[in-house]
Amino acid sequence: MVVGALVPAAAQDKSIVMASTTSTDQSGLFAHLLPAFKQASGIDVRVVALGTGQALDMGRRGDADIVFVHDQAAEEKFVAEGWGLKRTPVMYNDFVLVGPGSGPAADPAKAAGRDIVAALQKVAASGAVFISRGDKSGTHAAELRYWKRAGVDMAAAKPSGYRECGCGMGPALNMGSSTNAYVLTDRGTWLSFKNRGDLRVLVEGDNALFNQYGVIVVNPARHPHVKQALAQQFADWVVSPAGQARIAAYKIGGEPLFFPNAPR
Repeated sequence: MVVGALVPAAAQDKSIVMASTTSTDQSGLFAHLLPAFKQASGIDVRVVALGTGQALDMGRRGDADIVFVHDQAAEEKFVAEGWGLKRTPVMYNDFVLVGPGSGPAADPAKAAGRDIVAALQKVAASGAVFISRGDKSGTHAAELRYWKRAGVDMAAAKPSGYRECGCGMGPALNMGSSTNAYVLTDRGTWLSFKNRGDLRVLVEGDNALFNQYGVIVVNPARHPHVKQALAQQFADWVVSPAGQARIAAYKIGGEPLFFPNAPR
């Protein structure tokens, strides 16, 4: 190429913005996934990692071409209101409740078990410290559903030990580790989290802790500048056999962080 020659606009602009969750980003999944997509398509993906609520808001504003999040009710509302073209399931993992599991202050609420609702009732009754993301993320939305089922009305009175950080999953876990608090986390971020301190998984295996992720291309009828064709290439690839195999191959210590389950 001649030095100083103009690069065609199409070559300059083969990139998309994806609004996604801190769990997919901080777990290391995208560092594993996106190079394979770039190799297959030539498309660069710039990830903006936020809570699911904020990620969907980015889509509503037209600041993202695609969203990859995990709050099914909110995702379906996003599509029903015309902000997104179609919601497609991609993968799942689960939420776990972690808390102080070793040392003299191990599990002060006696929350360990398989029932998340019973565990939260015990946490509330004990006054033990619970760190909430408090950021309208998919994890925060799930947490609030579990508290509601536990009979705790957050609008009326929060438990005495309840602390909201307004932060991502990694920072919330760091706060939990430094204060020996209980934290609801997705398993993917937990498996990649290094600063565990005395925290251990105390509640897992409850069917209610199922955590589904979906992908949605932003509707160009609402925002004509959205790069629908490029975004659709990612949406199609991540649910293809190649994309699903790449998700399944991402493991830490031999343990998968996400399980592909796109419709066949």
